[in-house]
Amino acid sequence: MDGKNSCIILYPSPGIGHLVSVVEFAKLVLCHHPNSFSKIIIFITTTTQLNTGNTGPYISRVSATMPAISFHHLPAIPLPPSHATSVESLIFELLSFNNCNIRQALQTISSGQLKIKAFIMDFFCNAAFEVSSGLDIPTYYFYTSAASSLSPFLYLPTMHQNITTSLKDLNAFVQHPGLPPIFSSDIATPMLDRNSALYQNFMDTAVQMAKSDGIIINTFHSLENRAIAAISDGLCVPNAPTPPIYCIGPLIAKQEINSEEHPCLVWLNSQPSKSVIFLCFGSFGVFEEEQLNEIAVGLENSDHRFLWVVKAPPPKGDNESNSSSFAPQEPDLNALLPQGFLDRTKGRGLVVKSWAPQIAVLSHDSVGGFVTHCGWNSILEGVCAGIPMIGWPLYAEQRLNRVILVEELRAGLMLEESSGRRFVSGIEIEKRVRELMESDKGERIRQRVGELKDAAEIALTGENGSSRIALAKLISKWKE
Repeated sequence: MDGKNSCIILYPSPGIGHLVSVVEFAKLVLCHHPNSFSKIIIFITTTTQLNTGNTGPYISRVSATMPAISFHHLPAIPLPPSHATSVESLIFELLSFNNCNIRQALQTISSGQLKIKAFIMDFFCNAAFEVSSGLDIPTYYFYTSAASSLSPFLYLPTMHQNITTSLKDLNAFVQHPGLPPIFSSDIATPMLDRNSALYQNFMDTAVQMAKSDGIIINTFHSLENRAIAAISDGLCVPNAPTPPIYCIGPLIAKQEINSEEHPCLVWLNSQPSKSVIFLCFGSFGVFEEEQLNEIAVGLENSDHRFLWVVKAPPPKGDNESNSSSFAPQEPDLNALLPQGFLDRTKGRGLVVKSWAPQIAVLSHDSVGGFVTHCGWNSILEGVCAGIPMIGWPLYAEQRLNRVILVEELRAGLMLEESSGRRFVSGIEIEKRVRELMESDKGERIRQRVGELKDAAEIALTGENGSSRIALAKLISKWKE
């Protein structure tokens, strides 16, 4: 049966990162099951409240090259003056006001020629669950992070009953199904304060996610087999059925390089194989000037070659620690970095302002190590490039991801932070860079990541690859 007159709908939260993830999923479906649906429709939410990156050129490019993917722009909704202040809370609140638009769009599509086979949303879009399920549309969650962070997420209502204090006050190790013991302060930031509105949003989402028709995860079986088994076996939702999970990753955007190569790639061409350590901290990863100085000291004293992406520090008084929803400023490197640093390290190191083509850099032969903020996409990109990592988490669920990177995947090292504050000294940075690039332990990690790289390729492209099989099961379910 072909997919004539049928469609699936993807509903990402605002922002280029979430949009790219669902587009990559749509491309995966079209690549492996090209005639299953006549359309894949992506709902687009626009908001003036958040700096979510300009998605217009990206949408135009995808529309021009992938006619089976269409974008449906939902009407913009103004928020009331008393809206939430944290970025995550603001997204949940914004998307709850979207429900009337979601209902109208789903009803309009259903009343036309197309039958909606599945509605797939990311977990920030949780408010739409009642709309789609109320219209009897099969509803799925698209989880863009690790199975290892989905486990504590689904387990949150159980943990809420078992532990009566906020995790931020617990100061102890916590056990979750399928994970090593996690220290309470390493749990995802929104789960730390049981009295916050964001915690309640996460609780509500965990409860509804467990009632969905399925959860799609950007991971692959051999990368996180313990966490995946724990979720599949129902250990994370002990008192109710667990929906089927579909591990279809690693989903990674193919970096689009302009015909003129980025200057950092030209510089990398002149460096020896596996000699450069790459430091990059995601879209919102920013540091105070004091921390930037320590990084510079550590890199200079390590004597290793480096490529370092530097963003301007957060505005004074920005209460979102290590992240900013404000439009980024261009960093003044001479003012931010130690006097003479750029001259002393010229040739051995390159500092890039604000952005570098991360996937292209990681896959370059000259790169031998990656200092990352432990966003899940970045960890997957490191794994798929076979690059050993040093984990430096900044926000969201990144501290948990670091534990998984170091203890479960055995694909990286962790940085020791100064006691009482999340600050890393230049001495520590120097030590970890040397350990990754010079030591036997660093070599063992490099070999391990090489094995994971091979496993990732097999999962997605092998005839009996686990991710390929999971995708086929999902598609056949939608075609019933």
